[in-house]
Amino acid sequence: MALLDILIYPDSRLHNKAKPVAQVDSRIQKLIDDMSETMYTAPGIGLAAPQVNVPERIIVVDISDKKDSLLAMVNPEIISSEGEDEHEEGCLSVPGVYAPVKRYKKIRVQALDKDGNSFELDAEGLLGVCIQHEIDHLDGKVFVDYLSHLKQDRIKKKMQKSMRHS
Repeated sequence: MALLDILIYPDSRLHNKAKPVAQVDSRIQKLIDDMSETMYTAPGIGLAAPQVNVPERIIVVDISDKKDSLLAMVNPEIISSEGEDEHEEGCLSVPGVYAPVKRYKKIRVQALDKDGNSFELDAEGLLGVCIQHEIDHLDGKVFVDYLSHLKQDRIKKKMQKSMRHS
């Protein structure tokens, strides 16, 4: 397994739409392993392939305390949703920044697993928020896109300043 470089906002590649995965093969499985290792090391609870500069529809999520409940989703798609909730969110591509974001309260997702098998999952709470956040990355959206232009500009300046000093 290998650690991958995480793109940092406002990198324009974070706004590219990811392409569907045609076939889950050994390359995709290795990418899922590498993404998982990268997410755990960061440390984070979710990571989307576009965040590591791979424009494919793959996400990994693990909200467990022991980091032993990895959920890998290939070509995830929200097929139903209900309600609305607001949660404080952060992002590995926007380190040190947290802001409230409105999301669906409950979702049903359809995806392929690491072996290419189709499955559906009902999610709410932190898991639901995390899956929606990562699917946004697949669509070229970063959570700061939900904030006011003033807040977006402040965050851009903060990220650019911290990158100059690192």
